[in-house]
Amino acid sequence: MYRITFFLFIFLGVNLTPIHAQELSENQRLGATAKVWGFLKYYHPKVARGKFDWDAELLKILPKVEQTKTKETFSQTLLDWVNGLGEVPICKKCDEDNQTDYFDKNFDLSWIKDTEIFTKELSDKLGFIEKNRNQGKQHYVSVKHKQVGNITLENEPEYADLDWQDANMRLLIGFKYWNIIEYFFPYKYQTDEPWGEVLLEAIPTLKSASTEKEFHDALLKMVVKIDDSHGWFVTTTHNYTWPSFKTNFVEDKLVVTGFYESSQELQTPLEKGDVILAIDNEPVENLLLEGMEYTWGSNKISKLRNLNYRIVRSLEEGERTIKFQRNGQVREEEAKYYPRDILHSSFKEKWKMLPNNIGYVNMGEIVVDDVKKIMDSLMQTKAIIFDIRNYPKGTMYHVGAYLNSERRNFYKTIQPDLNYPGKFKWTDGGEVGSLRPKEIYQGKIILMVNEDTQSHAEFSTMALQTADNVVTIGSQTAGADGNISYINLGGDIRTCMSGMGIFYPDGTETQRRGVKIDVEVHPTLKGIKENRDEVLEKAIEIAED
Repeated sequence: MYRITFFLFIFLGVNLTPIHAQELSENQRLGATAKVWGFLKYYHPKVARGKFDWDAELLKILPKVEQTKTKETFSQTLLDWVNGLGEVPICKKCDEDNQTDYFDKNFDLSWIKDTEIFTKELSDKLGFIEKNRNQGKQHYVSVKHKQVGNITLENEPEYADLDWQDANMRLLIGFKYWNIIEYFFPYKYQTDEPWGEVLLEAIPTLKSASTEKEFHDALLKMVVKIDDSHGWFVTTTHNYTWPSFKTNFVEDKLVVTGFYESSQELQTPLEKGDVILAIDNEPVENLLLEGMEYTWGSNKISKLRNLNYRIVRSLEEGERTIKFQRNGQVREEEAKYYPRDILHSSFKEKWKMLPNNIGYVNMGEIVVDDVKKIMDSLMQTKAIIFDIRNYPKGTMYHVGAYLNSERRNFYKTIQPDLNYPGKFKWTDGGEVGSLRPKEIYQGKIILMVNEDTQSHAEFSTMALQTADNVVTIGSQTAGADGNISYINLGGDIRTCMSGMGIFYPDGTETQRRGVKIDVEVHPTLKGIKENRDEVLEKAIEIAED
């Protein structure tokens, strides 16, 4: 009897021992807190209307989150926080049958139901807020121009004296940026790395940053990972200096491609076509590898374009040692650096006649008042070459009126829905073409593009591509289309993003891909040494064919 009772006791004892509650890592807790904080900021009716100092609320909850260990204690801490915000009224409008044509590739609130992180009670509470979300005016974000649709941030503190040494302040800035992208970046679905993983990667570096530069670098790495050529990043005003020569990556080499002209004589020992091997004894290959994770861009070609500037510039005036190769021989010379304000390019012709009755138009130089005179002068040519390897000045609709006898749609957009943050609405795009009877150009139309064709330049290219008998030649464009939204994170930390999605009428994406190209032409090292514009040469060849 004793032996039976003993074994029964052991059996019951083992089975009645409480199962240890599941512990969450610090990264899990902070990542989930960032998501809940951002969700409430744009979804909870009282928070979204500005009834709370929401930055201060995060700074108050973070120490409490730090004290939790298990899913249960963590969830209860957040649940108490959410309940303390007040009741959420039933939203009848949210239940209405919504006929909106949504683009849903960016939308993902599945994390709310993550049973590894949240208890059912907290998940249900967050789900209820989603179903009864804020409608109408938002305190922290607005759409100034409904026709355009990209967001403008509102009522965000400037933090002129940002205490970057406070780890929780560093997290606050990082969480704020992450949530802006999470809910309002139209191309989030295209990033190489899932945006949720970017958050978890950023948290340890934000927490551990021991210098202001490390803090800024942690943010910059986040910005780079939206893979957007519009995603520049500025922290403080630096007076960079530059050499009088221009460079670019050609055939995977950093090559001198031209020179700045200035009112004062600027000397340089380099020549067009020189291949730069090292700067101040640092090999270009090393500078390339070190700089890539800190360089923004939608695709490889735009990142190399931007990295080129990063490698060549300097924070100091004076001279830098340039090691380069010319005609198979390696040389080393001192190159003087100058403030940017004394460097400028010479005036470029707006338009001209090329041999064999071919017209050339520089879209980066002409303005609206030039269009009629230029097009009237070129109306009888066999072809017009439009150079869009630059940034046009808003002339595409005026030029397009001479190229199309009828109105033609050339794009459609997706725009953020502030009544359902994270979702984007399809909207019809605009048309280009003649509004009234006029003489329409009958010759060939050739558009030249490259990595400098970005944003409005890509949009202009799309507009002119609607013409008959048009050919687009060159290399991949920057892949950053759509109006930009500026993001001021405080502490003079500023960045931006493409704020609306631009697509061809057939749904083809332009972000990251760039515009459609019919004939690929890439500059060569040989062509640069010979001072040739190989893209223009190909354009002339097509025009004469």
